[in-house]
Amino acid sequence: MKILYTNFHQGDGGGHTTYVVSLARTLGPKACITVAAPAGSRLLDEAAALPGIRAIALPFRGRPAQQWRALRQLRMLLRDEAFDVIHVNGSADHRLCMLAALGMGADRPFFVYTQHNSRYPRSLGARVRARLATDRVICVSGHTFEHMGESAFRRADLRMVRNGVDTAHYRPASPQEAREARARWLPTALQDCLVVGSQAGTAAYKNWLDMVEAVARLPEAARRQIVVLVAGSPPPPGDWQRVQALGMADAVQFTGLLRDVRPVLAAMDVGFVLSSRLETISFACREMMAAGKPVIVSDTGGLAENITPGVDGWVVPARAVDRVSQTLLDILDARATLATMGAAARQKAVRDFSLEAFVDGTERIYAESALREARPRYRLAATGLLVGVALCGGAVFLD
Repeated sequence: MKILYTNFHQGDGGGHTTYVVSLARTLGPKACITVAAPAGSRLLDEAAALPGIRAIALPFRGRPAQQWRALRQLRMLLRDEAFDVIHVNGSADHRLCMLAALGMGADRPFFVYTQHNSRYPRSLGARVRARLATDRVICVSGHTFEHMGESAFRRADLRMVRNGVDTAHYRPASPQEAREARARWLPTALQDCLVVGSQAGTAAYKNWLDMVEAVARLPEAARRQIVVLVAGSPPPPGDWQRVQALGMADAVQFTGLLRDVRPVLAAMDVGFVLSSRLETISFACREMMAAGKPVIVSDTGGLAENITPGVDGWVVPARAVDRVSQTLLDILDARATLATMGAAARQKAVRDFSLEAFVDGTERIYAESALREARPRYRLAATGLLVGVALCGGAVFLD
């Protein structure tokens, strides 16, 4: 089977990158895989490093002239390679792939679209993509599945395949690994503190500052027992000024953006993902749980689907800083139970979050490409109109 993965992110790409790389790495030995992403993106770099994977630099956003060139390049690629499946991962790459495939009729590849965030598209552009270039929609959480049924894709064939992680790669650290990880990022005076950490990133909607503020609101004796460890791109100056204004400069440590987050996981006692929008199921949460860490999550999107409260983590309302503070006090009072909760998190990850189930579920959807009916051959005049509107930035194709 010949599969083309696309993604529009120009930088790190977060969970989108993890998603595509996980599928490409696992399916690479038994399929012909091509990954198309913008030059300089983490996805393109990581895909190029995978054995047997073809990586192509392709901008899915830009000025009309750039998009026209990208469209021509993509159309030639589709005709030359005769892909069985195109797996798109965002509106920008979905749009360009749709335009490149128009007019191919029965030769058009099977389109799979994954909804990676909690924006449930209802625009005219989304309806056009749903009609012309969507055979299956993958929903990565129960929350996503429910709400996509109210979107422009509600008449598409919706399937739920939850994201999975490599539970052999993300595993509980040894005591020695944990000590070495803490020594790497934490001053000696903080190494015995309760380390509350996250590798979910520093984007504003991730609300990592809510954790910092929650710690700052604790009584002084409790506050001195906790350090916050955050992995991701360096936060903007305004966020660091907020940390300083809260008096937390000495109790917040940043690792920067890491290719391998396992040392950060080893250093943690408790993980957190406190997003207030866009979140679906969170690779970061599942990686932490696979590493044997109980996790505090907000009730945004499908985050709560990961957690059995009081068993392997805690669920709090989004943006409820006081609730996070109270949860931290409860954890400090019962710190001896963290090992048991971490073991439960690990057990759940192995049972429910496996990479094998994630890949197998996705591969079964690809296999359905052989069962679809032939698509009609759209008129070239309509193709030209759509290309013109899209490349001029018309509202028809904007989400």
